[in-house]
Amino acid sequence: MRSTIGCELPDEQRLNRYPASAFPTLFLQLAGQSVMVEPWRPEMVCPEGGVLLSGIQQGPTASVNPGPAHFMMVLFFPDALHRLTGIDMNGLAGQFLPIDALLGAEWRELAAGMLAAASDEARVALLEEFLEPRWQAVRQGGPFDGAAGDWVRRLGAQAAAAGIGRSARMAERRIREWAGQPLRRLRRAYRAEQSFLAARDEALKGKISLGDVAQRGGYSDQAHMSREAREISGLSPTEILRRGLEDETYWIYRIWN
Repeated sequence: MRSTIGCELPDEQRLNRYPASAFPTLFLQLAGQSVMVEPWRPEMVCPEGGVLLSGIQQGPTASVNPGPAHFMMVLFFPDALHRLTGIDMNGLAGQFLPIDALLGAEWRELAAGMLAAASDEARVALLEEFLEPRWQAVRQGGPFDGAAGDWVRRLGAQAAAAGIGRSARMAERRIREWAGQPLRRLRRAYRAEQSFLAARDEALKGKISLGDVAQRGGYSDQAHMSREAREISGLSPTEILRRGLEDETYWIYRIWN
């Protein structure tokens, strides 16, 4: 959840800068409005009461709230959302679409209830009540670990198991359908994310060596880590750390965990 209602912010601090993301997102505009500005899409306006479903994003994005705003974002593991809805995650990649174009009546009723709820806590409770029985019906047995690293490893194993006797290309197509991008990109994104989290934690303790972080992350050198950081955020690791601490438009980097 993000709310700037009652906050005194200059216009330039009403941006929301997001890193590339492997997770499709249910987005609810509870108050105010959001406009996509990076990539520049002035026609993409989410008004108050609007609900969007976005796919995975392979590069950094940014939206702006012209005034005070309150919104909620629900991130899904892409193959979990695929099981729940049947949506091809590859086709949804890079998109921001009204849920009316994608989801059935029961999802639209959920969104309406969340918009009308009296508090963010009530919205979360409605979401959990909705998802629990539906997830139990489609999870296909066995553990579904929410840890991102375990998820990436499991996704590759499941695709291979489902494609026994078939080609590697079939397994790759299956991963794209489930996750919206190739497994190699998911692995790179996970490594970059873990390196950022390690660097942020060390920076908050007042002692950091980006060279050491790169080495522990399995990069060939610090420059290699910097290139991948720029692909995800548009910034070098040093700039990510600085702006996450000092620039309100990078608020998502402060709560990323």
